[in-house]
Amino acid sequence: MPVYAYKGLNAAGKTVSGIREVESAKALRTVLRKDGVFLTDVREEKKGEERKGEVNLQRAFSRVSSAELAMMTRQLATLIGAGIPLVDAINALSEQVENPNLVLALSQIKQQVNEGASLADAMSGYPKIFSNLYVSMIQAGESSGALEVVLERLADFTENQSALRSKLITTMAYPVIMMIVGAGVLTTLFVFVVPKITKVFQDLNAQLPLITRILIWFSETMASYWWLILLMLISGVLGFRRWVGTPRGRSTWDAFTLRAPIFGPLVRLVAISRFSRTLATLLSSGVPLLKALDIVRNIVANSVLAGVIEQTREAVKEGAPLAEPIRRSGQFPPIVTHMIAVGEKSGELEGMLNKVSDAYDRQVNMRISLMTTILEPLMIVGMGVVAGFIIISILLPIMQINQFVK
Repeated sequence: MPVYAYKGLNAAGKTVSGIREVESAKALRTVLRKDGVFLTDVREEKKGEERKGEVNLQRAFSRVSSAELAMMTRQLATLIGAGIPLVDAINALSEQVENPNLVLALSQIKQQVNEGASLADAMSGYPKIFSNLYVSMIQAGESSGALEVVLERLADFTENQSALRSKLITTMAYPVIMMIVGAGVLTTLFVFVVPKITKVFQDLNAQLPLITRILIWFSETMASYWWLILLMLISGVLGFRRWVGTPRGRSTWDAFTLRAPIFGPLVRLVAISRFSRTLATLLSSGVPLLKALDIVRNIVANSVLAGVIEQTREAVKEGAPLAEPIRRSGQFPPIVTHMIAVGEKSGELEGMLNKVSDAYDRQVNMRISLMTTILEPLMIVGMGVVAGFIIISILLPIMQINQFVK
């Protein structure tokens, strides 16, 4: 069945757009009319065109948030659990979801499944939407006949990861905004306000206090060479990104982030929590340990920890227990390796990994709250120190102005 991208006007006169899978453009017009939408533009997304054009299509339609993916996954689990055939369930989903990128992907996945492909193989063609972890778990669910259970676990996992990411972003947003606003205010003061005030003191031809001379020098430098300072900042950022993009630079930076004060422990906690939760989810879904370690290695953002997981995978491949190479690396806390060892011996590895992740999630939340509590007053104090420096630098000459006049 063809897929059409459309634009139209709803009953309120607002422009709406989307993607629908219908038999023809005429049928689309009829369906939209029932929904109260007046069709203004329609075009068919040609599925049969190139497999070569499929890459471009995926590139154009690839933005799907974690929350949208989690909701779609849970809805698919519900439909399959209700006994609805897979193709019909995907078709119902394509009509339910609102993200046009996801609608188009689901429409094409449905067509491939209808032609005999497995759901995992169909989803693997959209790596920007469905990660390697997601596809591997779907594949394990199809092989074991427990697709509904795997989808529920996937939904839980995606929601947990999305919630953690949102918490980190929300927590850091306030300090970052404060820094940007503070930097903007101080730059305005130094470039536009301070020069006008200090010019009065310079015209007196008197010996100014050291702190005032420092302020004047800094202000003149900012006013005269702001373009050079901005260019150096941009060059520094671009150079840093290029350096971090190299294997050696990435390894050095990742090692530094793990050792950095304040932020280092938080980075390690988040990485270990993600490692434990992902490995537990994969193993409980039936993914073999070696393949699960391979997937986890690719999703861990820190290259140092990814190297540890790769070494662990090779050791496990040769017959070593999972906990031993992790313990030797020294990158994981002893309690983590101890719980993994206990889980291996008792046959409850997935449960132990989930307990590790739960414990570290709680620590992450506590550290984020603590960092927020500490950062806010530190930033206020820092801005107060700079403001105090400016005020004192200006007040000292004013207090001695009679002496300057004489």
